[in-house]
Amino acid sequence: MLSRVANSLYWMSRYIERAENIARLLDVNLQLLLDFHDLGEDRLAEHWLPILQSTGDEAAFFALHKKASGRAVTEFLVFQPENPNSIVTSICQARENARMIRDQITVELWEELNNLYLFIRSPGAREVWRQSPSDFFQKIKGGSFHLAGISYATVPHNEGWWFSEVGRFMERADKTSRILDVRHQSLPSAGAPEIISQAEALEWSAVLRSCSAWDAYKAINGAEVHPKLVAEFLLLSEDFPRSVRFCVSELNRALRRLSGVAEGRFSNDGEKLAGRLVAELQFSSIDDICQQGIHDYIDCLQIKLNAIGDALFKTYIFQAFQTQDEEFFVQQEEQQQQNQ
Repeated sequence: MLSRVANSLYWMSRYIERAENIARLLDVNLQLLLDFHDLGEDRLAEHWLPILQSTGDEAAFFALHKKASGRAVTEFLVFQPENPNSIVTSICQARENARMIRDQITVELWEELNNLYLFIRSPGAREVWRQSPSDFFQKIKGGSFHLAGISYATVPHNEGWWFSEVGRFMERADKTSRILDVRHQSLPSAGAPEIISQAEALEWSAVLRSCSAWDAYKAINGAEVHPKLVAEFLLLSEDFPRSVRFCVSELNRALRRLSGVAEGRFSNDGEKLAGRLVAELQFSSIDDICQQGIHDYIDCLQIKLNAIGDALFKTYIFQAFQTQDEEFFVQQEEQQQQNQ
């Protein structure tokens, strides 16, 4: 498979997952505001600023806006083309990557992605947003679900499929960790609070709902919402499809299907780093994580995920080029990688 095809499949999948996760985060937090009344301007800013920090777009936001109001943050994360990680930009980038490899994907997948692209670029998208942001976000999430199902059912599970899976689970692991980190300011630097207020319980339940984890969490922990239990579920659950441990395990499996290397061995740095991270998550406990500090642990986790991504690209994508055109292509891919 050509490296440019692998690259486009990887980013197509990753951008779709990114748009879905931003929609999840904003949808739940807009609904969370309905449970709080008479919040002042400063308190609202405290609510929206951690969301920007969790997406890694704080600096880019303040280069365009003076303060973190609800209107400014949602506009920036949903529609603003200057934000390389907005929902609109992510869907447009996913569609552009799919267009470049049109012969490598199925008609059904292309049509569904194109439908989502045409919706997000239409005046009707703004109208749906004005009337009901929840319906708008459901449209984005539903489109992502449809694309995942169509891809699974119609695309051959060959090398291209596994590159798509690498992109999907890399993005999902990163975004789950970032969503969990939204409320890090309410946590001590080490350990977990013994007692939390009702307002804090609502905020932590919103973190679970942002990951569609509320029902699965309740099945294990009941109705008790506590930061330590939430962190344990979203980081270390072996079975929940959006937990970091589950995503990294699937990422590791996809990398090994690409190379054919068995579990317990590695043929490149990406496999080595992914296998190491799987082992760390398998043999970690929430007490170990709390002792380090949940926020610091998540920071280290994101650095490790970025290192896996860098190693993957050095192995499969950034091959030595021979012509000026190939050099230009590599520079474009490097720029796209930096915008993740």
